[in-house]
Amino acid sequence: MSVAAPHPRQQDRLRALHSYEILDSDREVEFDEIVKLAAATCGTAISVVNFIDAERQWFKAETGLGVRETPLATSICSHVILDSDFVEIRDTLTDPRMADNPLCCGDPGLRFYAGALLKTAEGLPLGTLCVLDYEPKVLTPLQRDTIRVLASQVMARLELRKSLRHAAVLRQEVDHRVKNSLQSLASLVRIMSQASDNADSARTLTTVQSRIEAVSRMHEVLYRTDAGPVIDLGDYARNLGHQFHLLAPENVTVKVDFPAISVTSAEAVAVGTLMNEFVANAFKHAFPDGRAGQVRVMADAPAADGSIVVTCADDGVGVVSDTAIGQQGLGMKIAEILSAELRGTLETVPAEVGLTLRLTFRSAVGQSHPA
Repeated sequence: MSVAAPHPRQQDRLRALHSYEILDSDREVEFDEIVKLAAATCGTAISVVNFIDAERQWFKAETGLGVRETPLATSICSHVILDSDFVEIRDTLTDPRMADNPLCCGDPGLRFYAGALLKTAEGLPLGTLCVLDYEPKVLTPLQRDTIRVLASQVMARLELRKSLRHAAVLRQEVDHRVKNSLQSLASLVRIMSQASDNADSARTLTTVQSRIEAVSRMHEVLYRTDAGPVIDLGDYARNLGHQFHLLAPENVTVKVDFPAISVTSAEAVAVGTLMNEFVANAFKHAFPDGRAGQVRVMADAPAADGSIVVTCADDGVGVVSDTAIGQQGLGMKIAEILSAELRGTLETVPAEVGLTLRLTFRSAVGQSHPA
């Protein structure tokens, strides 16, 4: 039996094949549809997407064959990957490579083969997209082009999946580095605050430390929600609310109520920072001496004009500190900066108890801009 020789760059080829993590994966509709289209277009009984491993031929998708792998000894494609980008064998019994192949000589035997290489950008062949039949055959130019295009589509899908896996790994590494950097910075500021002899400096450093910790928490939430250019502010706010529950004093409850609202990631960070500022200041100043209370952060569905209203409220003692969010103080200045970033308006709403802030803004998502 004529067994194909190993590829001249066999080890490089196998490393490339395994890097796609496609071998032994489940059947998928998108690949099954490709082989069905190839068989229908070429009028053949069989079509497969196959990969040539070290000791086997494995099929990611097949129609008309009924198996997922075969030994290399009977593989037509193991010969084809040593040939040109496209191979058409009009009658396998006239090809010396197939003359003693039991798949071709049997009854019924495979008498026709046509396939396009699945190859990497570096030109390493991984396998083929091919069609087979039990009668000799000649393809039309359109049928040959169809096989080539479908083979390119298979490789495009493999490359995309590989890129997405690499992006996920890189994102995890970046996330790890960012979290470590923020934790180190917060620890450094904490040490400086404890070592400071100046009360004002120590208070300022403590505020800076709380801001760094807030950014770290928001980074974690954004990472967990897999935020892209546009995200659901409701999901983001609820995830942030979970963090608030974990940090809340025993005497304080937190309620976060947001509908689904599409915003940009930058807008979500600004709203989240405002939420964090308000809630953190409420925890610290609004409920002294174990006083029980509640902090609420709510939003309504966007209005007809696209405006979004976010309300932050507590039922505590009101503004008692120059660091708190209120008419004056550092917290209010930060809130005003965030409102400006959102091109929105921020107002303090009169309330019988506690403090209520209302932020109104329009998201860039869905807004049209003149050319």
